[in-house]
Amino acid sequence: MQQQPNINHIQSISQLVRILGFPAPSHPLIALVDYNNVSIDRFPKGQKVSLDFYKISFKPTFTGHIKYGQGYYDFEEGGLAFLKPKQIVFSPEDIESYEGIALYFHPDFIRNYPLGKIINQYGFFSYHVSEALFLSAKEKEIIANLFATIANELDNNIDHFSQDVLVSQIELLLNYSNRFYNRQFITRKAVNHDIITSLDKLLNRYFEEENSLKNGLPSVKYISTELKLSQRYLSDMLSSLTGLNTQQYIQNVIIEKAKEKLSTTNLSVSEIAYELGFEHSQSFSKLFKSKTNISPLGSRHLFN
Repeated sequence: MQQQPNINHIQSISQLVRILGFPAPSHPLIALVDYNNVSIDRFPKGQKVSLDFYKISFKPTFTGHIKYGQGYYDFEEGGLAFLKPKQIVFSPEDIESYEGIALYFHPDFIRNYPLGKIINQYGFFSYHVSEALFLSAKEKEIIANLFATIANELDNNIDHFSQDVLVSQIELLLNYSNRFYNRQFITRKAVNHDIITSLDKLLNRYFEEENSLKNGLPSVKYISTELKLSQRYLSDMLSSLTGLNTQQYIQNVIIEKAKEKLSTTNLSVSEIAYELGFEHSQSFSKLFKSKTNISPLGSRHLFN
């Protein structure tokens, strides 16, 4: 596939460490980079960058403003950010953004392990970089120890067990990250409450302004774009707090709008389906019954 000319496409970990001025990695499919040891003139500032491998960035300490949702929040405990292969990001203009440690590993490194089959289940690889995982002091200690274990293993002579050990450490790192993200969804209630409030307002405005007549049902992509969040982050956050992913949350709002129209208007089921953005009234009736265990007409009789 032809690459866009304005994107700095890095195909291999060996290519990356060469750009950063390091010797070839001990294993061509995995490397740990301490950015404190990288010369300033090596940083590609303000460019679009695409990697063919995974990246996990660990900032043990960081002082500054990091974008979180629609606002900026200060944190000093440190954090983690995740990138998946082919994800296009802008390299920061400021040198301070490069501080910390980064673990890079190629999909081929885990391909023949169970982790290779389930890594897509770790949704944070699809989050925006701005949706970083903020770590408490205790959590930072756990992550620092895991990075140290990986560093020690990479410093040893590579043998038949090295890959097994390293893959198990990566999986442990990802499982801890899952746990800590779930904690973050819960503990940052004020921020997440604001996001849910904005989501409700957005959906209400969508139907009040009859966008559904012009554009059909509101999509997850549309909602996440309007809220300036990645689709996966929004869905995971909602699932943690409400038990519903974004699609299910939208559907529940649609059902409530449908109930309102069934109880307060004389519109037919087909007309209601059309106003809500459904192409076919059968699709509307099927969704309504799956959510309420009763047909739209049956629901109307209950209201009257």
